[in-house]
Amino acid sequence: MTMPTTERSWESTENHRIVSGEEWIAERKALLAREKELTHLRDQIASERRALPWVCVDKNYVFDAPEGRRALAELFDGRRQLVVQHFMLAPGWEQGCPSCSFMADHTDGVTVHLAHRDVTFVAISRAPLPEIERFRRRMGWQFRWVSSHGTDFNYDFGVSFTPEEVAKGELNYNFGKWPHAYDEWPGVSVFFKNDANEVFHTYSTYGRGVEVMMHTYNMLDLTPKGRDERNVEYKMEWIRHHDRYDPAPTVKTRRAAGSVDELFNTLKNPCCG
Repeated sequence: MTMPTTERSWESTENHRIVSGEEWIAERKALLAREKELTHLRDQIASERRALPWVCVDKNYVFDAPEGRRALAELFDGRRQLVVQHFMLAPGWEQGCPSCSFMADHTDGVTVHLAHRDVTFVAISRAPLPEIERFRRRMGWQFRWVSSHGTDFNYDFGVSFTPEEVAKGELNYNFGKWPHAYDEWPGVSVFFKNDANEVFHTYSTYGRGVEVMMHTYNMLDLTPKGRDERNVEYKMEWIRHHDRYDPAPTVKTRRAAGSVDELFNTLKNPCCG
């Protein structure tokens, strides 16, 4: 979720080149050719993504939902495709991860359109359902959000890690070795259910791949200042929706290693570089 840059965004607007309309059109056409290359490459990669083989999910994952216990196959809500946001909210956390919250801020407006293309969206977190519901109500979100508390789901899909794994100082995250050992990391996974009610894992993305949910970034990338993230330690420090409301009650007991505060306040944010 970092944006490579060699200069601070606001500095790039100082004494910027000013040209004639004709010169601007010429340079814009050159950039347009590059943009079309990117569009075609994105289409090609999307096709290759759809062509990936699938893995049958044979473990019986059962989640806590507001309406009761639900198996993974039941989360599809009558559709054949399921998109899961692995939302970083572990048991005992006062609030969700700021970056995951930024992702989630874009969700409610898109779910109706996903549904029309045979896709159901759900967020899944390790926190118990009452803690999820408390934060969801605080944020005003309407999308479906269930708890994997007490299951292996988050661990099996590479977004949560055991104390033993964290203690080693290196995780197997984002399909490789990850030196930043915390117990929660973000991700997006996709599943398909056939007519026999069999569920298949078709895709997962981690690291900067989760920017697929951050539509705001697409708009900011069009502007002269871009993402304007000048802090070299934590690029997304400007996000505020997750904490603009009255704070949740303070947890008086000592937080376990890998808490959200440690992760986002002291880590020199490698998140998803």
